[in-house]
Parts: sequence; structure tokens; C-alpha cells
Amino acid sequence: METDPDAIQAFMASLDTMEMHLWNHDWNLFVRPTQLRPEGEDWDTWVILAGRGFGKTRPGSETVIDWAIELGQLYGTGHIALLGKDPEDIRKVMIEGESGILSVSPPWFRPIFEPTKKQLTWPNGVKASYYSSEEPDSLRGPQHHKLWGDEICKWKKGEDMWDMASFGLRLGHNPQSVLTTTPRPVEPLLTILKEKGTIVTRGSTRDNQANLAPKFIRAIEKKYAGTRLGRQELEAELLMDTPGALWTREMIEKAKRRYKEGGKPPNMTQLTVAVDPGVTDPKDDPELMDDLAETGIVVAGRGEDGHLHVLHDFSGHFSPHQWGQKAGIHYETLKADNIVGEVNNGGDLVEFVIKTEAKVLGYDVNFKKVHASRGKRTRGEPVSAIYEQHRAHHWDDMPELEDQMATWVPGLKSPDRMDALVWAATEVMLLSPDDLVFA
Repeated sequence: METDPDAIQAFMASLDTMEMHLWNHDWNLFVRPTQLRPEGEDWDTWVILAGRGFGKTRPGSETVIDWAIELGQLYGTGHIALLGKDPEDIRKVMIEGESGILSVSPPWFRPIFEPTKKQLTWPNGVKASYYSSEEPDSLRGPQHHKLWGDEICKWKKGEDMWDMASFGLRLGHNPQSVLTTTPRPVEPLLTILKEKGTIVTRGSTRDNQANLAPKFIRAIEKKYAGTRLGRQELEAELLMDTPGALWTREMIEKAKRRYKEGGKPPNMTQLTVAVDPGVTDPKDDPELMDDLAETGIVVAGRGEDGHLHVLHDFSGHFSPHQWGQKAGIHYETLKADNIVGEVNNGGDLVEFVIKTEAKVLGYDVNFKKVHASRGKRTRGEPVSAIYEQHRAHHWDDMPELEDQMATWVPGLKSPDRMDALVWAATEVMLLSPDDLVFA
């Protein structure tokens, strides 16, 4: 039976202020079944494994609010852990975001947020403290009744973070966690999914299409539809190795091992900033940012150990002014030897933009043109060989770059981050297409 819009309008107009507050803050009136917390207590971890825009943050926030009420009733106090990639993500998404805890809390049960203490405190005395994946040791000591972890696949030191959080999840009669994330085949997610007490909810971007801007839907479908990465980002499929890809997840994980263990890169004998420019300008329509090609900006060097060291991925959707400025700033700040840029798409424009922006900033750059005269596979294979020989190392959190590396198959359009990596590696390791093995 269809609902009469006039009847809905009349009903809403009949509500007084308190009734309107109750209506707006009753999650059960708007929630989809896949966003509801599992019933009962016979589970340890609820994993919401869903695509972009599915609506993962709201059930995470609502679960924390429900826990705050329940802990107050049971114990008169309580401790909840909030875990995220970094402090900025935690605040902007989990706490202050559109679907964050502060935004969806009812006025009569809204916590006080004390950023300096990294803490939320509800009227009944229950507290939530937040912790960054950059500092897993901050979880040594604190104890908690409940835990919410957001985007676990992007955590910088994920395995250590989860281990420390699990050790401290020991208060009350029923410690539990909710994890909200878009899937990637990384530890600790793979381990958590195998555990007996884990309940998994899966969902796609389209499940929440009614609440998403049409431009957003068009943009992400144009970017990802029909691709293996799209199955991960939109349909929330947990994809392992891509048949025919030059890089496997295992190769990439091994390249990250020293970084994850807290090591430091050696001195560099050659350091390069590589730029693979996007040919569209986000200022043409900022709302369609994801519809545009990215500009790949990757910093890599050859260490004193003779290995390839990928230090940073600064890629993103930028105007020519922005990517030219960013490339120059990172060149100057990191004291790189040169900037290499692919000139096939932009021609001499690439060199002109970078040198012009550098001049505005007050310094000169050593720019080197590179030309894509050979196929992507031919250029990528020598770089892939370095990873296969365990002579490549990643020293920053670069999930988007890693996804592109692990899902690209020769014959498909290659993504900009990966292209920039290949250009940087080729430059610092002095590679030619025949250099599949080198000293």
C-alpha cells in the first residue's frame, strides 16, 4: 500500500517539539535490516563488510550509543574504545561526522567531547576513549567493555592494533566489538572473519542508493563499474589475488613488513618524485571529483642497500595548479634528486606546470621527461621482479596504491598511482625493460 504524502505531511505537522525530537532520533524508524545489531549475546565481533556509501558509520555510532545506555544500567559506568586510522579520521568520521556519535545522539543523551583527553563522556558516566592505529602501544594498559573499530583495512599497524585492543577488551560479562569497513584482504581482518564468534553483515553501495546523491552514484559507477576493484569498493567482495596481475597481495605485504615492524628506511642514494598527471580538472565540477582521473604522485628511492624504497603516495584528484605545486613542495621538502613526469598525455604542459609552480614557490626543480614508448606490461615487469625478489619496501600507509597494484591486469587501463610508482622505480633503479634481474 502506498503512503499518502499529504497524510505524512499532516502527521509531521501535528508533532510537538519533543515528539519531533523522538521521531528524528529513533533509529528503528529508518534503519535497514542489514544495519541492525545482531540480537542476543552469543557473538564476539560484528563485522559490517560493505561498499562505499552503504551506511556503515551510522550503525557503528548507534551501537556505541546503545552500549553506553546498557553499560550505565548494568554497571553504573563503562569504558568503550573507539579505534580508527588516525586521530583526524576518528574525529571527522566516528565522532563529529554526519553519521558520527555526536551527530546522531539524542539531545537528552549526548556525550561531552573532550578532544584534549581523546574522550567522550555520557550523562550516566560511561566513557569512550579513542585510539589511533599509528600508536598501538597506547592500548597497552587501558581496559574496555566494548569496542568500535572503523575501516580496519586502512589501519597503519593493523595487526598490532587489534592484538593490543583484544588484550584490553576484558571488562564486564560480555565484551564485544563492532567493525565497520570496506573490505581488503589484509590482516587482521582475515583472521577475525575466521573466528567462531564473528558475525558478518555484507552490503553494497546500491543498498543505500535512495540516500545517496545521484552524482555520487554516477561518479563511482563510471570509475569502478565492471572492474575487479569495483567489486571490492562497491559490492564489498573480499578479493584475493587477481589472476594475471603483476603484483600479488603476498608480495605487497612482504614489502610492508619492515614498516609494520617499526623499522626505518636507509639513506637514499637516489630519490625521485614521479608524476603521472590526470588530464581533467576537478574545478570543472567539484561534486564529481571521483569521476575524474587522478594524478599519481609517488616518492621512491634507491637505498644504500640497493633496494627500492617507496616512501610516499601523495596522489589524488588535483587541478594542474595543485599537482604542480604538490610535486614541487615534496621535491623541495624531501630533497629529491629530480621530478620525473610522463609527458604522453600532457606533453610539454607537465614540465611547464611543475617549473612554473616551483618558481612561484621560490626554487628551481630538476625535471626529467619520461615517455611511454612501451606497453604497460613491459614497463611494469621489471618493477614487479624487484618485489618478487623481496627487494622492494613500502614505508607509508598506501592502501589505494596497493589496491591498484594488486588488481591491475595487463590489457586494462592502468591507474595513475601505479603508473607513478613504475616511473619512480624505473628511474631510481635504472631499469630497462630487459632488466628483470639486476644487482
